[in-house]
Amino acid sequence: MNKSFLLWTGLIFLFALEILRVYFIMPFPGSQQHDTVGFAYFLDRNIIWLRIIALALVIWPLLFYLRSGRVWQKMTLILVLLVYGGVFYLFNFRFLADKMFYQPRVKQFATDSTNKDQLVIGVALHGAAKAYPIEIIGYHHQVRDTVGGQPILVTYCTVCRTGRVYSPFVQGKYAAFRLVGMDHFNAMFEDADTRSWWQQATGKAITGPLKGQQLPEIASAQMTLGDWQTLHPNNQTLQPDPYFKSKYDSLKGYDEGTIKNNLEKRDPGSWQFKSWVVGIESGGRSKAYDWNSLIRDRVIPDTIGKLHLLLTIDSNNKTFYALSYNDSLSFQYDSASKTLRDITTRSTWQPSGSCTDGPLKGAQLQPVQAYQEFWHSWRTFHPGTVMVK
Repeated sequence: MNKSFLLWTGLIFLFALEILRVYFIMPFPGSQQHDTVGFAYFLDRNIIWLRIIALALVIWPLLFYLRSGRVWQKMTLILVLLVYGGVFYLFNFRFLADKMFYQPRVKQFATDSTNKDQLVIGVALHGAAKAYPIEIIGYHHQVRDTVGGQPILVTYCTVCRTGRVYSPFVQGKYAAFRLVGMDHFNAMFEDADTRSWWQQATGKAITGPLKGQQLPEIASAQMTLGDWQTLHPNNQTLQPDPYFKSKYDSLKGYDEGTIKNNLEKRDPGSWQFKSWVVGIESGGRSKAYDWNSLIRDRVIPDTIGKLHLLLTIDSNNKTFYALSYNDSLSFQYDSASKTLRDITTRSTWQPSGSCTDGPLKGAQLQPVQAYQEFWHSWRTFHPGTVMVK
């Protein structure tokens, strides 16, 4: 077989392996729009054998040309090999997700914080409560912790604006996860034991030996730290790791949607690719509520299957609440007092669902799991969702 053909076929194969292995699981142009995670997983699991095949094609003609080729052929090959070395380094030590985003070196918690307006993901379990600022966990993507004696995995994807909390047990065994990349712009994690790839937004294994399995989700809420501390006075808040200060600084403005990064910035209009929505799933059905409409109307009553839902927002326009309520009640927003009034009993309710005046004083509406995220994310992972405008 022609030595030149073998040489260049093998070299192109080598370059393609290194680039495509990372291209399909990182946010390069055109890489996240198609269902390529299976192919990316194949490349990742078989990269060593594929490299051996490529080297087998290259080694004989490469040695021939380096020994007997003309000067320009030798110089060209040396240059190509140097370029390959650079590509190998970049795509194996610089562009991989777990080489760009690291776990906190130090995890410290405080019972108080000066920045009450920062958004957090809050978790309350067994009488204990902790808050994880989004502009901290947004860089790390995952933080392993314990709340009330229960291990949890707090995750966040800034490109989807998705915060999720899971039980980190796989097949009954505590699992360590690493950030491996993304699929459809959503972070993916790999468990150390089976090396399956897990989707951050859903907690599902989307490829690997455990494909189709699901991490149990733990209830969480997104709101300002001040509002979370009001609900949970015993709260402890994750503090910034000083080593990653510059990384946290790069996310300033993310809470408010004013960050300039194209992957993480907000579309201020409604129902655009990166518009904010509140997503809720119940009984196998899902709905998405326009954030701008919630800001305007202050309260949105609705039903999802058998669930009677009340969506409210605090006066800070940051903290939202999803609540279940008795269908005999009918709520209206009182702009003067910034509270809710139910027409049926004429009781007064806070946006958080607590009744503060009237016949039902002391009652509390029960929270429903809800998420604020980018519209492109919710519609991708909930393809049958209903848009509530």
